[in-house]
Amino acid sequence: MAQAHKLDCESAAADCRFIIQSENEAEAIELARDHMKEVHGKDYTDDELRTDHLQVV
Repeated sequence: MAQAHKLDCESAAADCRFIIQSENEAEAIELARDHMKEVHGKDYTDDELRTDHLQVV
């Protein structure tokens, strides 16, 4: 079974219900980075997203 990379934005921002889940890590990071910038006005590096926000499920 393939592993999925998941961002549950509610864990970072209590008022946001946005969830990303993808088997492709690069895609998950790109979607997470775009969401964080466009919706929350925050810039994160790929490494910050990978280590601090994405879960492998």
